[in-house]
Amino acid sequence: METRRDVVLHVAQRAEQLGYGSFTVAEGWGHDAGVLLAEVASRTSRIRIGTGVLNVWGRSPATIAMMATSLSEATGGRFFLGLGVGSPGLAEGFHDVPFDEPVARLAGMTRQVRRLVAGERIQQSRPGEVGPLKLAVLPRSEVQIDLAALGPRSTRMAGELADRWVPFLLPVSGAGTSIGLLEEGATAAGRHRPIIAPSVPLAVCADPAQSLEIASWWVAFYLTSMGPLYRGTLQRLGHGAAVEEVLAANPTPRTSEIPPGARGLLDELTVWGDPDAGRAALERWYSVGSEQPTLILPPGRDVETLDFMLESMRPLMRPA
Repeated sequence: METRRDVVLHVAQRAEQLGYGSFTVAEGWGHDAGVLLAEVASRTSRIRIGTGVLNVWGRSPATIAMMATSLSEATGGRFFLGLGVGSPGLAEGFHDVPFDEPVARLAGMTRQVRRLVAGERIQQSRPGEVGPLKLAVLPRSEVQIDLAALGPRSTRMAGELADRWVPFLLPVSGAGTSIGLLEEGATAAGRHRPIIAPSVPLAVCADPAQSLEIASWWVAFYLTSMGPLYRGTLQRLGHGAAVEEVLAANPTPRTSEIPPGARGLLDELTVWGDPDAGRAALERWYSVGSEQPTLILPPGRDVETLDFMLESMRPLMRPA
């Protein structure tokens, strides 16, 4: 949700300098992610860049495929495409599109985009006098597709279609259950399981109070303001009582109180604390099967805070 273009560009360049493997930009109701990533591409040379994630309500498969092809060329093949269903507010409140059958829409969009970037013709839903078209240009290399799936149906679907699975706000204790669903989908489709790459909110600070405040904001904001999916996932995976405590403590989206009885959600959902605590939390994600965890920076923070997070969590050699 970061809307400051200069900050996005700074973070991308700093991430490359620090040795991070990839940099992603989400798209909500601010900048066009494709345009912003084109500028990131012009200011970096090594780091992979992608959409993390692009919602499937604001574009057609053809416009997504064209964007992916253009960014593949602009980045020298460094681009990857992340797709997700977003939220009812984003679909209906911004794009004026009914939030109907989101899993089916994400699956259909993924299949159509794959066809196009592979040089095939689009599969028309309403064949008529005009035949199906294909892209006039193709990506420089195969476009990796990430799917941000969280619920049971969408996670199985990600197993069938995704190259990487990038769930956001998945509790770490529920990773095993969800990975099982992912593997079910992959097996049913007769393909290898996607790479497991959860997107985990970051709140690592030198000041313990600031770290707690940011971690609390992440949890409270998404449980109170971003639709029922995140609440439902936590309830399904055994955290219903803590969710109810958070909702009761935050009657409006303007607050971010996490009652003592719900503090465990901070450990389940975020990487927070001082740098040592942050690295220990990240190792927990590796221990439950994560292969390429992605750390999500909080929006609206000063550059010094973001730089501290980037430097504190910079990639290091991990034991084999």
